[in-house]
Amino acid sequence: MFDFLDKFMRPPKPKSYAEQREALQSAGVKARVTLARSSATNREILYYLAEKDPEPKVRKAVAENKAMPLQVSPVLAADSDMDVRLALARRLVALLPDLSQDRQSQLYAFAVQALGTLALDEVLKIRIALSSTLKDHAHAPPKVAGQLARDVEREVSEPILRFCAALSDPDLLEILKGHPASWVIDAIAGRDNVSEKVSEAVIETEDSQGGRTLLQNEGANLTESLLHTIVEMARRLPDWQKPIAARKRLPVSVARELAEFVDASVRDLLLKRGDFDEGTTEEIAAVFRRRVDFASAEQSTADGDSTERLRTLIREGRLDEDIISDALAMRDSDFVIGAVAYLAKTDHATVQRIFDMKAAKPIVALAWKASLSMRMALQLQKDVGRVDLKELIYPRGGTDYPLSREEIDWQLEFLGL
Repeated sequence: MFDFLDKFMRPPKPKSYAEQREALQSAGVKARVTLARSSATNREILYYLAEKDPEPKVRKAVAENKAMPLQVSPVLAADSDMDVRLALARRLVALLPDLSQDRQSQLYAFAVQALGTLALDEVLKIRIALSSTLKDHAHAPPKVAGQLARDVEREVSEPILRFCAALSDPDLLEILKGHPASWVIDAIAGRDNVSEKVSEAVIETEDSQGGRTLLQNEGANLTESLLHTIVEMARRLPDWQKPIAARKRLPVSVARELAEFVDASVRDLLLKRGDFDEGTTEEIAAVFRRRVDFASAEQSTADGDSTERLRTLIREGRLDEDIISDALAMRDSDFVIGAVAYLAKTDHATVQRIFDMKAAKPIVALAWKASLSMRMALQLQKDVGRVDLKELIYPRGGTDYPLSREEIDWQLEFLGL
C-alpha cells in the first residue's frame, strides 16, 4: 500500500494523469481513503475521487480534506450519501471567513452554490445542521440565509429569522408580506436589530405576539410616526398597551395619545416613568381625571343621551377640545360629531357626511373650521373618519396645520362650509 501511496504523494512524477488514474482504480478502499485524506494528494485526483469513487467513505474523506478543491463542492453537495453532505457542510462553513474576503472570486461562488444546494437538501437533519451553524456566522452568504429563512420547517427557519445578521431586509419584507405564521413574525420582531421598514412591516401584520415582541425589543427602530400608528392599533390590540407605556425614550406626544384610552394599570406605568418632566406627568394624570369626570357625567345624564350632554356643556360654556378628546376616548362618536358640528357652525348631517368620506384633507379642513388643533384633527382622522393609516395627515412640527390656507379654503368650499 505504501508503494502505491508513494506514487501519488512524492513530488513531480513523469507519469501522466491518465496513468495515475489507472493505478488508482486498482487500489483498495483503505488506500483510497488514505489518499483522499492526505493534503498532499494531487487536486485532480481528489476531484476524481469525489466525483467517481463508489465508496462513501472515500468521498467523505475528500469533503473533510483541507486540500479539497472547492470546484468539486457542488458535486459533493449533491452526493447520494448524507454523511458526505454533512461533512461538506462543515468544511464549507469553516472556509467561509477566508472565502468572504473576496466575494467576487470563483471559489466563493462554488462554495455558495454548494451551500445553496445543501440548504434545500431533502434530509431535514442537514438543513437543521446548516441553519444552526450559520445563524451566528458573521460570514453567512445572504443568498443561503434567505433560502434557509424560507424553509417550511420551523427548526430550520426560526434560528435564521431570529439571529442571522446576513439575512437582508428585502428577504425579511418579502417573508412578512407572505402572511406567515405568528412564530415567523415573532422571530423577525425579536432580531438584535430591526430596521424601520421591517418594523413597519411587522406592525402591518397586526400580529399580537409579534407586535408585543417588537415593542419590547430595544433593537427595533420605531419612528415617532410608527409609534403613533401603534398607539392607534393598540385600541384594538390591548396586549400592546403596556409594552408601549414601558418603552424607553417614548416621545411625549405618544404618551399623551396613549393616555387617552388606556386603563389604570397602563396609566400607572406612564406616571411612574422617570424620563417625563413634572408638567408632562401632571398632564397625563389630568387626562385620566377628565375621563373619569366625562364617564360620570355620561352616567348621570338620562339614558346617556349624547345630545342632552352636549347641550348642557354648550349652555354652561364648557365645551372645549379636552371634552371632545374625552369623548373620543370613550368612543362616543355621536357626541364628537355633534360637538364638531356646533364648533364649525354647521349641522350634524354635514359633519357625518364628511367623516363618511374617509378622506384626510376634508377632515383636516373641518377641524380647522371648528378651531380645533391639528393634533385633534389627527385624532378625528383616525377615530371617527377611519382614514387609512398610510393616508393620514400629521401635524407639521408636531403642532401646526400642514395644509396651506388656500388648500383649506378649497376644501371648505368643496364641502359647502
